Formats: sequence, C-alpha cells, structure tokens
Amino acid sequence: MQQVPSIANIFKLNRGTGSPRRFQDNLIIFLFLLPAIVLFLVFVVYPIFQSIYYSLFNWKGFGPAVDFVGLENFKNILSDKVFLKALKNGLLIIALSLAFQLPLSLGLAVLVGRDLPGRVFFRTVFFMPYVLSEVITALMWLFLYNPDPERGFLNAILVLLPGGEAQAWLANTDIVMLAVFAAITWKYFGFHMLLYLTGLQNIPQEIEEAARMDGANSFQNFFYITLPLLSSTIRTSVYLSVLGSIQQFILVWIMTKGGPVNASETLATYMYRFGFVRFQLGYGSAVAIYMFVLCLTFSLIYQRLTRQPDYLTGL
Repeated sequence: MQQVPSIANIFKLNRGTGSPRRFQDNLIIFLFLLPAIVLFLVFVVYPIFQSIYYSLFNWKGFGPAVDFVGLENFKNILSDKVFLKALKNGLLIIALSLAFQLPLSLGLAVLVGRDLPGRVFFRTVFFMPYVLSEVITALMWLFLYNPDPERGFLNAILVLLPGGEAQAWLANTDIVMLAVFAAITWKYFGFHMLLYLTGLQNIPQEIEEAARMDGANSFQNFFYITLPLLSSTIRTSVYLSVLGSIQQFILVWIMTKGGPVNASETLATYMYRFGFVRFQLGYGSAVAIYMFVLCLTFSLIYQRLTRQPDYLTGL
C-alpha cells in the first residue's frame, strides 16, 4: 500500500527542490539581461562618469587631462549670458510645445481617430513628417524660409498678399525661435498624435455611448470622459516633449547654428559649440552634466508629482 506523504514532508520536499529551481530561473533571467546591462554600462553609465571627470579639467581633447580646474567650468557656465540665453530658449520651446504642439496633436488624434472619412489617409499624412530624418526636415524648412521670394515658398506667398513683404525668417532675432519651433512642431506632432491615438483606442466605446445616452454632448464627453481616461497618455506625452525640448539639437544646428547672434542657441548647440567646434571638451562636458542634472531632476520631480492610479485600472 502506497504511503501518503505528510504535510511536513511535502514542505520539506518543496523547500529542497524549489531553491535550486529558483536559482536556475534567476540565472537564466540574468544571462538574458546581461547583454543589455553591459551595453547600458558601457554606453550610458561609463560616459556619464567620464564626462564628470573631464568637466573638472581644462581639457582640449588631445592627450591626457592634466590641467585640473575643479568647479571652475561650472562657475563660468552660469556666468555666461549665452548659456542663460540657451536655457531661456529651451524653456520657451517647452512652453510653446505644451501650449500649441501637444493640444494640436490631441485635437488631430480625436479627429482622425473617429469615423472621419479618409481617416487612414490623414493618419498617414500627419505621421509622415516624423518618419523623415531631422536632417531632411531641416533642409526642407531651410528652403521654405529662403529670404528670396523667387526661391522661398513662404516669402513667395507673402509678397502676393496686399502689403506683404519678404521676411528673413532665420536672420531676425525676434522671430527666429518661432520659425524654428514651427519646424519642430511639424516634425514631432505626428509622434504625439500616434500616442494619443493609441490611448483613444484603449478607451471602451461603451463608456462614451453611456454618457451620450445620459445626455452628454460632444464637448462634455470629451472633457469629462475622454480627457480623464487619456491622463496616463497625456502624462507620457508631456514627459517626452519636455525632455526632447531640452535636448533639441539637429534641427536648430542645421537651420541656424544657434544664430543670429545666439538668438536661437539651445543647451545642446551650446554644448556642441564648445565641445566639438572650439575643442573645449572640459567646458563642454560641464555643460553636458548640467543638461543631465536638469533632465534627471525634472524626471524625478515629474514622476513624483504625476504618480497616480490610472482611470482605466478598474474597468
């Protein structure tokens, strides 16, 4: 007759066989993660500490760093008016993105996400600018902003209007940032529109239909149903937009190189100018550290302030 094991023996058996199995599972997980960990350490963590090290030296990029200056680079950066201008421009891009780019993306997502005739065509057209490289985008907008009315599309339209005259879009210190922001918006609004479309598809249609049956109109449905259920997507979009605005480089550098008279300078172009144009890599590393601290501080504060349960959790 087969003897039934007692409860104590079952626990001993599980404890004896479970520990090696758990170790094997953890080992397999670690081996799968090891390539990603190595790449992260080599291409992210190591360059950060290397930048911190070089920021303490007056280093030109040739030979070993021997001219130790301590925190002098960081002090000089804060006293540089061009750096403060670049910081101001970064904040301006953030403000304009939150005020115009993201609402535009959300509005277009709502339009093309519903039963709009030809919505597939409009989705493709609106998302196409994001597929283009930033270099191609910058060159396209350079042609559009050409000050010669015979070559620049925008100026060709302006001179046809009553009282209109050609504008030096990228040479006017008063409007250059607005001109650059227009190119940034055209490039990236499709990406944020795609995020909002994904969030809209996750909203159950039954909720909106129930609201309509209760007498809610389109505006009430949007502000009291759609927006609250899109809160997690909106938080993600805002987060990516702010970090992207702080690190904006390629479009600005190709279109204006930070000019005229540093009017369109950003933190990234400022860092590139000193690090790779003037070969002041110690100073440029200090700028990179400021950018890293700024992005990290924003990320921690933003995640702390926006940490809240998703409305769709209990649906």
